[in-house]
Amino acid sequence: MPSPSTIGKSNARPVRATRLAVLPQPVFWGVWVAVLSVAVLALGFFVASTPDFTSGEFTIDQELSRDHVGILTALAMVIDRAFSPVGGFTMIALVCLFLLLVRKSPVNAIAFGGVAATGWLSSQFFKVLVERQRPNPALLFDPLAPETGSNSFPSGHVALAVGLAWAFWFLLRNGRWAKVAALLALVVPVVVALSRIYVGVHYPTDVAASFLAASAGVLVFAGVWNRYQGAVLPRIPLLARFGPLTAATSTHPNS
Repeated sequence: MPSPSTIGKSNARPVRATRLAVLPQPVFWGVWVAVLSVAVLALGFFVASTPDFTSGEFTIDQELSRDHVGILTALAMVIDRAFSPVGGFTMIALVCLFLLLVRKSPVNAIAFGGVAATGWLSSQFFKVLVERQRPNPALLFDPLAPETGSNSFPSGHVALAVGLAWAFWFLLRNGRWAKVAALLALVVPVVVALSRIYVGVHYPTDVAASFLAASAGVLVFAGVWNRYQGAVLPRIPLLARFGPLTAATSTHPNS
């Protein structure tokens, strides 16, 4: 007869492999999505239709452009590349492949990718509706990465950082890395947001709105995922070859 310690160890892996089978979500999550979305749109339409407000914001970009510092510039440009569309796709894909092939966790892989991608792509939805012009690089003292167009609000780079922050926190929240994940989930998006203003490609309200927009996207995904994943994933035989698709219960402390 197996000992209690053996039972705990045997159950630990299936539980970890399906840790994201149910994502945290608030009560009345649809209301939260509506509130966050309305807040983003209200702010977006206000700043897009108020040139004086935009001019005031632009002075911040100009002042930062006047005082670029070597090490900060290097960090900002690394962030510019890392959280670009190519960089974002690469980061999400690598983590999902690690969870799928190394950790044998198809549920976690799909959930992680869905959370990160939905948070990131939510910015595109609001960009199309608001159509705010980017800061004019010709008016900056030192434009580091000149960009033009009507896709300033909100910031895709920051939305990606927020989406990844939520995804990593969901994945690591009950384990030994929970505190580190929580700290990085707070710090990294803020650093990315500041870097976008420093580079001069976004206004402060662009990056602030990204936190709300990406969080709304994550809540939508969590609500849909919790409702349907249990019925949909087991019907895809290919996924079962990589790992368990149904959540198990365990009292193991590290599950």
